[in-house]
Amino acid sequence: MRIPEVVALERLTEPLASSRVFAGRVFRSMFFGTLIVLATLLTGMAGYHYLEGIAWLDAFVNTTMIMSGMGVLDAPTTVYGKLFEGFYALFCGMILIVATAIAFTPVIHRFLHKLHIEEDE
Repeated sequence: MRIPEVVALERLTEPLASSRVFAGRVFRSMFFGTLIVLATLLTGMAGYHYLEGIAWLDAFVNTTMIMSGMGVLDAPTTVYGKLFEGFYALFCGMILIVATAIAFTPVIHRFLHKLHIEEDE
């Protein structure tokens, strides 16, 4: 079975991909990583806006502070807001790991693939 082109990387027995193919992979990975972060940002903003009733700009600031690990500026006042903030903070920690892994997969793969090629020669 063939792996879809979105996630396809060369196998150990295949030659190293060209610079053009590699650049396309890096761009695609960065694009998907950015989409994940953007979706997380919009989810957080909606949660703060609808559960806490705060303005969109304040929701943006609170969301970006949580996503960056700095902590929230305005403490939530409702029970649902507090639950949302706790789970959202945990979710952002996982998203940080996932988005970073997606973004850097082609670079790490190319480095390891090149090491194996040099080892075989």
